[in-house]
Amino acid sequence: MPHVIVKLWPGKSDDQKQRLTETITRGVMDTFDYGEDAVSVAFEEVAPAEWMPKVYEPDIAGKWATLTKEPGYGKQPAGGRKEQ
Repeated sequence: MPHVIVKLWPGKSDDQKQRLTETITRGVMDTFDYGEDAVSVAFEEVAPAEWMPKVYEPDIAGKWATLTKEPGYGKQPAGGRKEQ
């Protein structure tokens, strides 16, 4: 069952979060042929000063080979993406 966690800086409205939730849910349903009941979405707000140690290092740089969309910031870890 897909569970999507969106990590972002504080400041987005509840309406924006709800619209993104609906977009993600539709995308998962359309792409993986799951029903709406199978999808869950969560938001975790992370202060800008905490982004690099709490998100970038463990979730992006630390899992670089698993990314399907790389960010345009930060340094690509040694070894880069694994060929698939």
